[in-house]
Amino acid sequence: MTGKQDGRVALITGGNRGIGAAIARRLSSEGAIVVITHARAESAGQAKDLAEELGASEGRALALQLDSADAEAVVATIDKVAETFGRFDILVSNAPVGDQSLAKDVDLEVLERAMAVNIRAPFVGAQAAARQMTKGGRIISIGTTNAVRVPRKCRSVYATTKAALVGMTKAMAHDYAEDGITVNLVNPGPTKTNMLGDYDSPRVKQMLTFCAIKELAEPEDIAGMVEFVAREEAWFITGSVIAVDGGYTA
Repeated sequence: MTGKQDGRVALITGGNRGIGAAIARRLSSEGAIVVITHARAESAGQAKDLAEELGASEGRALALQLDSADAEAVVATIDKVAETFGRFDILVSNAPVGDQSLAKDVDLEVLERAMAVNIRAPFVGAQAAARQMTKGGRIISIGTTNAVRVPRKCRSVYATTKAALVGMTKAMAHDYAEDGITVNLVNPGPTKTNMLGDYDSPRVKQMLTFCAIKELAEPEDIAGMVEFVAREEAWFITGSVIAVDGGYTA
């Protein structure tokens, strides 16, 4: 049997853990060559282990260090992937920066880094990826349901920066349509990741009260949607903001 992504090359930023790692595994299971990035030197071992699991020794996976706040490094990494594998098909901009401060307490440096990672990196990444892609290319960003619904405090930085991806996705869908490249945004709801924190905390339990399905998603649930919109048969899905959130935004 052949996979839905056979022969395709995918880059997943922040792919060493959580949702990013689940996306890498899912794309790999469908036959894609996957490149995962990690931001810090201390996460190199984790990223290398995942790449080995996904077939690094057979040329099926690669781990690279990338600080997504560095726009030039984002572009250089995409160009390197295309040069290494001779093609570039799928970009998943997943690397996130969050903040848990009240708006009045947000430091400018924190805001600027979040804007660099959560907005600028997906934007320049899409530009660079599209230059390497042919018809059938897929640009996918990972956002958050907080981009459209924020029923609690201390989310101003994260919600603001991730909300920008909604406009970017809709506009870029028109800009790249004539090239046969789709642009989509997947917004996860409450999901079992390190960023979420203690799954049994009052904060997380309160989040679930806003959901129709009173359970946390697994990272694999988000990965399944990402892999689907990356498929050839998803060619007519573009400019979409897809909530995978158990009804959080319903």
